[in-house]
Amino acid sequence: MTDAALPEPTLLARSLRVLSGNRTGALGFVLVALIVGSAILAPWIVPYDPAAIMVGPRMAPPSAEHWLGTDNIGRDIFSRVIAGGRIAMLVAAASLSAALTAGLALGLVAGLGPRWLDNLLLLILDALRSFPVIVFGLAVVTILGPSLFTVVLVVTITSVPIYARIVRTQTLALKNAEFILAERAMGVGMPRLLFIHVLPNVLGPLLILASMDVPLVIATEAGLSFLGMGVRPPTPSWGVILNDGYNFIRNSPWPVIGGSVPIILVTLGFTFMGEALRDIFDPKLRKGG
Repeated sequence: MTDAALPEPTLLARSLRVLSGNRTGALGFVLVALIVGSAILAPWIVPYDPAAIMVGPRMAPPSAEHWLGTDNIGRDIFSRVIAGGRIAMLVAAASLSAALTAGLALGLVAGLGPRWLDNLLLLILDALRSFPVIVFGLAVVTILGPSLFTVVLVVTITSVPIYARIVRTQTLALKNAEFILAERAMGVGMPRLLFIHVLPNVLGPLLILASMDVPLVIATEAGLSFLGMGVRPPTPSWGVILNDGYNFIRNSPWPVIGGSVPIILVTLGFTFMGEALRDIFDPKLRKGG
């Protein structure tokens, strides 16, 4: 009597198994949950209006009333950091969603289309990617002016070539796979091949890469805002908080600490989570597997 084949573990079971043996992955999920949760609930959990002036003494150290102290005009730094997380998550969600959608479409067209179209798209994507992000951002800001929309636009345009190239490479590899050729021989149409066979194999690596790109997007937004090319004061942004704190760092280090620690935590959280997602969606890449 032959033993029945063991059923394939579900995604939830595989996730719990990976996280139970991966402390950094579990830590990443916890950090991401705290950061995203605080960003969503920011209007209800901030103790003070993040833009209100003189809610406390100027350049005050941390206290029971102001957990991270106050800045040069008496604004509560903790409230501004929490509200700044909302701006950071908004920029990351909007720009990465747009970049993923455009990169997926362009990559599929390049991989499945004729050779001349593939070469043309590669030329355009390489041209866009050749510009440094800050230099490209400066050019766009000069034309459109500094704003939240400008930051999202800059990050989206500079991220599309990365995702499009990854999708193109995956699509070209799948295009000549045996199961795809067999489906074509049986007369299966391109829409079914695309949505049933190509997309599921392309989306996994793309989403993992996007999760690990969140810190880069947030650092880009903070950098542009720090240089005055992104979110404008008094809107709370981690880059604006760093800029304000840098100008008065000899008086108090707390604004700089308040603006930099969240960026570090976001980087650690999404990097650890991205590595855990890689192990969950592609067990062959697990360390020691």
